[in-house]
Amino acid sequence: MSSSTLNVARRVILQVVRDRRTIALIIVAPLVIATVAGFSIPDKMMLDNAAPAILATLIIFFGFLITGISFLRERTQGTLERMLVSPISRMDIVAGYLLGLLLFALLQTLIMFFYMVYVLSINYQGDLWQILVFQMLIGIVAVCMGTFFSAFARNEFQMIQFIPLIIVPQIFLSGLFIQTSQLPYVLEWISKFLPLTYGVEGIKALMQQGQSLLDIGKDIGILAAFAAGFLVLASLTLRQKS
Repeated sequence: MSSSTLNVARRVILQVVRDRRTIALIIVAPLVIATVAGFSIPDKMMLDNAAPAILATLIIFFGFLITGISFLRERTQGTLERMLVSPISRMDIVAGYLLGLLLFALLQTLIMFFYMVYVLSINYQGDLWQILVFQMLIGIVAVCMGTFFSAFARNEFQMIQFIPLIIVPQIFLSGLFIQTSQLPYVLEWISKFLPLTYGVEGIKALMQQGQSLLDIGKDIGILAAFAAGFLVLASLTLRQKS
């Protein structure tokens, strides 16, 4: 990892930390959503079954939203444009933003998971560290995805519009409400190209069936490919002008 990447990441982290409202939203928003989801499902067994998929969905949702808006703000304020004319490569810039924003995505992931376990009292199987590692991978995919799609928005309103286009279809087709195998053929085929499908599949296997990371190697490999693909595409679509 180059020093340029680390410098970009450090600047992004410091900028977010200085914004107290953003920090408050990063901490409070997932707790509110998790609380509503938890207490709207009174049946304990049903909650245990739904919790892993809900957790994966929230990680994707908040990671995409925070990253997309933060990256877009850098472009509209001209910060990104000044960096693009510097000797720093585009990949270093994108990787630096990814590293910096990933810290906050992972923070949200940990907050949501431990809140569900210790406050909502959900039960899970498997090793805790393996579950957390997989959740971090989902967070990495969310950050890479948010970085890429922010390149196509010119303001925060347009970025918000990507949620019903990019996130909501994944929620319905990922296995959160119904198994992908029970979907109509066309929708089942589409679900195979959505990262959340593999996030839900993998986290269910870890938390409900007690499987290990080795057992879900296919899900890990596909999510890693999604993350790498979005990262490369983000660096290629990074424009010289905001």
